[in-house]
Amino acid sequence: MYVEPSGESPALAEAEAVAAAEALGGRAPGAESDVSGLVAVDLPDGVSAALLSDRLALAHRCLARVAATEPAELAAARAGTLGDAAAFRRLGRPGGAADTGVLAAGRAYKSAGGRIDLDAPRRRFWLARDGSGVDRLLEEIGTIDRAAASRRRMPLLPFRRPVSLAPRLARAAANLARVRPGDRVLDPFLGTGALLAEAGLLGSRLYGIDRDATMVRGALANFAHLGVSAEELVVGDAATVGFASETGPFRAVLTDPPYGRSSSTGAESADRLIARTVPRWGERLSAGGRVVLIVPSGAEALPSPFELRLAVAVRVHRSLTREFRVYERAGGA
Repeated sequence: MYVEPSGESPALAEAEAVAAAEALGGRAPGAESDVSGLVAVDLPDGVSAALLSDRLALAHRCLARVAATEPAELAAARAGTLGDAAAFRRLGRPGGAADTGVLAAGRAYKSAGGRIDLDAPRRRFWLARDGSGVDRLLEEIGTIDRAAASRRRMPLLPFRRPVSLAPRLARAAANLARVRPGDRVLDPFLGTGALLAEAGLLGSRLYGIDRDATMVRGALANFAHLGVSAEELVVGDAATVGFASETGPFRAVLTDPPYGRSSSTGAESADRLIARTVPRWGERLSAGGRVVLIVPSGAEALPSPFELRLAVAVRVHRSLTREFRVYERAGGA
């Protein structure tokens, strides 16, 4: 399987694709992709491949290689024997009408019994070159609904604040946490609920804390608007409060802590706030559970037993850049 990243943040997009595949029981193949510009992932079955396209945010589509050892023209001839209507394009050049490789693949497909329909094809094929410059044929398995993420933007939600994490970045963070349906996920700095909303849309059970009751009420309004619900939200200091329904470990801590620019840290440094809060809840993670922190570059690292797995700098809002950090807990609850 391959994922075509959207180009918004290449390093984060690649990490998201791999983590989302792992959440579905797959893995990274252990080597660089053999097709230029794509992220290669291994998945256990076709159902997982379809689910992958539903999860991703920083991508355009998911694809599978057709006739892995053959060049595109021969692979197209094999695919054409089914007689389905199809469209052929080159990745990175959606028009592709004058592309000789695309035209040759289309002719081979037709000669084998297939039909070309650029307006309403049953199958969509894409050409991309491998490392040796040979055209390979890929079939589109699923597309990422980027318009759906746009409909979850802050200006369209009932509870709004000037700065909130964009839905695509929030979804990428939830994927980095490898959350799955039924997982218990915590955000100790709830804010507008952007991160938990994306985890909830992936089927997770949501727990959140915020010191400001207005934020908690607002997050609930946003959850209702998006069709997700929370198991429990609490008003208070995340370093000391607890949940009435605390049963079992969490699978992920997913949070964008306040850093004093657009949200209050309560007169203490952001590093201090994180240091006395996040490890407390990280200790409640199950084995292999992840902490995904979105923090300023240079922020202090979480101490042992948290192992840093990823740190990617991303521009999240105008001139505002943050690191997406992924920590994994060794052992776990």
